Amino acid sequence: MADSETGKTGGGRTELPLRERKKLRTRRALVETALQLFSEKGFGAATLDELVEAVEVSKRTFFRTFASKEDVALAPERELWRAYVEDIGERTFAGEPLLAVFERSLYVAVAGMEDGWERRFLASRALADATPALNAHSLRHCAEVTDEVVAIAVAGLGPGPGADIGPLRVRLLLELMLSAWRGALKEWSTPGGEQDRAALVAHMDATFAVIPTVLELAATER
Repeated sequence: MADSETGKTGGGRTELPLRERKKLRTRRALVETALQLFSEKGFGAATLDELVEAVEVSKRTFFRTFASKEDVALAPERELWRAYVEDIGERTFAGEPLLAVFERSLYVAVAGMEDGWERRFLASRALADATPALNAHSLRHCAEVTDEVVAIAVAGLGPGPGADIGPLRVRLLLELMLSAWRGALKEWSTPGGEQDRAALVAHMDATFAVIPTVLELAATER
């Protein structure tokens, strides 16, 4: 898993400058405190003044880190999809099924989240599910990420065999993978089950394994 105070994961770690480490610690404190505060009081009832007072930072510092209350509440989700887009951007699309590329990058993004991310992610999703305005913010961000990934994939396919599937088919394939991801999240977040990182990956394995049968159903004549 990623070390939030180093520039890389695994054996290629590089220590971040002191200023960057301080920024990361402030960001982490804001996210942790915000999720706790919003969960206890409700997203709408908790104020930004309460948050910055609890973390002992100024509003100016908050707005240098996050654009809004919505952004800090959805930080774990945004961290995941930022890592996903970065990994997709480094992929070679030739010679591998596009669906496999989409899935592989999501596994990499999940594995690369820092320790404790899954707990924060679950708290963030619970808040979004309970708050229509926050859920709308999440859906809008998801749409933006989808557009970005489709554009990267279409450009990455380039000219050549199999590259003429077009943006619409790329989008539909990505949406199918994202639908399976949401199914995995639903199973993972159900109370009573294991909710660690390994359990999430196991649910991803199970739901992604169903995708080929869904594609077969789409091709079945009635």
